[in-house]
Amino acid sequence: MNTPVTPEQRDCLLAFLRLLQKWNRVYNLTSIENPVDMIRLHILDSLLLLPYLRGAHILDVGTGAGLPGMPLAVMAPEKEFVLLDSNAKKTRFVQQAAIELGLRNVSIVHQRIEEFFPERVFDTVLARAFASLTQIVAQTARLLSRGGVILAQKGQLPEKEMWHLENVGVKVFPSKIPGLDVNRHLIEITVLG
Repeated sequence: MNTPVTPEQRDCLLAFLRLLQKWNRVYNLTSIENPVDMIRLHILDSLLLLPYLRGAHILDVGTGAGLPGMPLAVMAPEKEFVLLDSNAKKTRFVQQAAIELGLRNVSIVHQRIEEFFPERVFDTVLARAFASLTQIVAQTARLLSRGGVILAQKGQLPEKEMWHLENVGVKVFPSKIPGLDVNRHLIEITVLG
C-alpha cells in the first residue's frame, strides 16, 4: 500500500488487534476472527482512507469496534478523531482500547448521529458500513466544515445509491486490499452550496 509505518505504529496496530480479539470473545464486536483476515479487512481496509483525509478534525460515524477511526488515529497522530457509535458495548471497547494504546488524539462519543450536536464541525466524516449514501449525506452534511468531505467505504460500486444523491460532488476511488480479491470503493462526497 506504500504507507510508511514506524515500528511503534506497527506495534500499536497489532496491539489494537489483540485487544479486539480479546474483547470480541465476550462482546461480539466483529464476525472476523482470523488474525490474517483481521489485518486485511480491518487494518488495511481502514488505512486505504489515509491519503484521502482532509483537515485535522475527523469524525468516524458508526465506528463500531473503532474502524476505521482507531487505525487511522494511530497512523495520523497529528489529527483529532471523534469516534461516534450508539452501541454502548462497542464504545466501551473503543474507549478502553484508546486508553490502553495511549491514543491522545481520539475521543469516543456514545450517541446516535441524530442526537449528536458537537461544538465544532469536521473536515472529514468517515462512514464505513454505516448506511446508504443518501442517508449518510442526510445525517452528516450538517457536521461538515466548508470544503469538508464525506468518505464512504463500500464494497460493490453503489451506482443506484449514487443516482439519488443531490447537490453534492462525487468522486469514486476503486481500492485494492493487498492479498485479497475483493471489490472496494471509496466514495468521496463534497456537499455543494
